[in-house]
Amino acid sequence: MQALGLIETLGYTTAVSAADAALKAADVQLIAVEKVIGVGGSLGVTIHLSGDVAAVSAAVDAGKAEAQRIGTVISAHVIAKAHEDVNHKILSRFLPSKTTDAGTTSDGAKSAAPAILAEADQTDQTGTASTSAPDLPEIE
Repeated sequence: MQALGLIETLGYTTAVSAADAALKAADVQLIAVEKVIGVGGSLGVTIHLSGDVAAVSAAVDAGKAEAQRIGTVISAHVIAKAHEDVNHKILSRFLPSKTTDAGTTSDGAKSAAPAILAEADQTDQTGTASTSAPDLPEIE
């Protein structure tokens, strides 16, 4: 795995602003969005970014700065190379299962999870590009 960047915010708008700034700042990929209802019913949103260490560091810095301008940042952190147990036991809970051509996961279970790194602009049957963003995994 490459570097992992996390930006945890209070509120969805703050997280979207952080993700937008982070993705514009460096060559990174948004791999997951985690939403958690916290104390007092507040919505905590964590965005997960991946790429090389320098790019993720720059993206997290830019995303954190923008999020602080818009709302509240709970935390932001870059893990240069996560330990194998972190990847397999923790992060795998937040990423969609890889599916086969038959739409099943490697253990044979049916999966409706979208591809994690889907292209943002997809061509529809008429040959025109759609402007909708790819579905990101939603963590509750």
